[in-house]
This record gives sequence, C-alpha cells and structure tokens, in this order.
Amino acid sequence: MNRAFFKYKIFALIIFCFSANAQSHSGFTIVTDTSYSNWSAYLNSKKTNPETKWSGEFKFKNVQESRNIVYQVLSGKSLSLDAFYDSSIKKKPAIVIIHGGGWRSGNRFQHIPLAQKLASIGYASFTVEYRLSTEALFPAAVCDIKESIKWVKAHSGEFGLDTNKIAVCGFSAGGQLAALIGNTNKNPFFELETSVFSTSSAVQAIIDLDGILAFIHPESGEGDDSNRPSAATLWFGYSKTENPDLWKKGSALTYAGEKSPPTLFINSSVARMHAGREDYCAILKKSGIYTEIRTFQDAPHSFVQFEPWFSPMVTTIDNFLKKVFRK
Repeated sequence: MNRAFFKYKIFALIIFCFSANAQSHSGFTIVTDTSYSNWSAYLNSKKTNPETKWSGEFKFKNVQESRNIVYQVLSGKSLSLDAFYDSSIKKKPAIVIIHGGGWRSGNRFQHIPLAQKLASIGYASFTVEYRLSTEALFPAAVCDIKESIKWVKAHSGEFGLDTNKIAVCGFSAGGQLAALIGNTNKNPFFELETSVFSTSSAVQAIIDLDGILAFIHPESGEGDDSNRPSAATLWFGYSKTENPDLWKKGSALTYAGEKSPPTLFINSSVARMHAGREDYCAILKKSGIYTEIRTFQDAPHSFVQFEPWFSPMVTTIDNFLKKVFRK
C-alpha cells in the first residue's frame, strides 16, 4: 500500500466516523408539517369514540385577546404567542400552553379554546409557537418555550400577572416539553445563549396532558425506526441506540427530584402516552411534592380538544392550580 493511498484511507475513515456520529438533519424540510391538526384528530377520535364533540373557540365578555405577538426573532424567523386574560383581575396566575404534534407538526392555535376558557375563570393564558423538528433539533424547542416564559414574566405588568404563580401546560409532545421545562429550572443547557431577557424561565407548576416523562423506558413506544425514522429520532437527530444519553437528557424523569414543581397529569386511556409517570410521581412523593393524576378511561389520545372530556379537564386544571397556588 503506497503512502498516498494509506493517507486517503485514514482520511476516509475519519470522515466516515465523524459522519456516523453526527447529528442527523434528515428531517429538515423547512416546510410546515400539517399532518396533525384538530380536524384530523377529530376524525380519528370519532372513529373510536363516537361521542366526540368539537370544541370551537369561545367568546367571553370578560376575556381580552392579544394575538400574534412576536416574542423572539432568531435568524430572521419570528416566533409568536397569543395572550388571553381578564384585565379586571390583578396579580393573576399565568399558564403557558404548549401544543403537541410529535415535535414536528401541530400549532399554537389548536389550544386557543383551552386558553380562552382558562382566561374566563381567572388565569392569563398564553399559547406559544416554537421551532419544530422540520427546522431545528433538540433542545431548540425547549429553549424557545423558556424564552416565551421569560417574555411573559417581562410583560407581567401589561397582563396583571403574579410572576410567582406561573404554570406550564402541554399536550402530547407539548406535555413532554412542559414536564421537561418545569424540571430544568436554571439548567443552562436549556437556556438560549442569546436571550435578551433578565427574567427567569422558572415555573411553579406543571400540567402534563398525555405527555411522556421518559423516552427510554419499558412503557415508552418512542424510537421505533423499523419502517421510517420515528418522530423522536427526527427531533433528537439520533436514534436512541446511537445516542441514548441525549434521549435521557430530553426526559423529565432524568431531572425529577426535590426541586420539581407540583405536577398534574391528565391522561387518556393510551398507556404509552404516560411512560415514566409512576416513577416520576414516586420520586416527587419522596420529596413531599404534590402530584395528581386524572385519567379519562376509554378516552382517545386527542381528548384535550373535544367534549365530553374538555370541560372536566378544565375543572381539574382549575382545582389543581387553586390547590398549589392557593388561588
């Protein structure tokens, strides 16, 4: 083997090893993924649960709305949120609401009815946009939502907020994000280095609506790449066998402990959607931190958008927050 060929083989091997371990951007389409929507969820839910009823937007006389507020601009891209609140109530708790869609689809508008309803009973509610896996990998979404929380706190005077009573609420992938965000207060890995806010992203309560607590767990269904890359693989940029440490880093269960906020779980009958929940609750119980579980038996995964589950879900959220915030 001549020297030139030997050098080429070494160079090729280095490139191969680097490429094999590089975070994959194969899921980047820079095109909005509309595969998950309220309409598609409604049709699927109706198949298994004929009692499913559409919950559209509300009109409450006491609720003010401010929509399409830009809270962050990154590389020329604007990220927005919508605010719903009763201006007559001073020092009210705030709820930041995170949509689901497998970290890849969905949008903040899907939970406007929930935000409106919560605002009508005394909470300031914010539905937030974040970067999806079509354009940014983990932990970008986490950093974005933490920035939205900082924005909310920075504008507390405008909305009449008690910044010591901030809850983060999410559905499905949004529930996973909510639990992770709530358990990583002051963790620099999940904070945007270019943040313009001096406020904290810490929250005092978590509401997890059918979102998993652990990706690598006996109860988890995430990471099946047998037919095509899974939603979680596209989000992390690695399969769970390629980089299990990163998948654990994205799991709220990894951080659960004495500094975790009180947590409410509202779940469907789909067991894999609350992977790690019992382990998480056991850890918080040891530290004397309040947890609560409400399960809607036989409910579809997308129960949060529809009746007959929507109204009792809102009541459960209200009762939980009254308890932990002493509202």
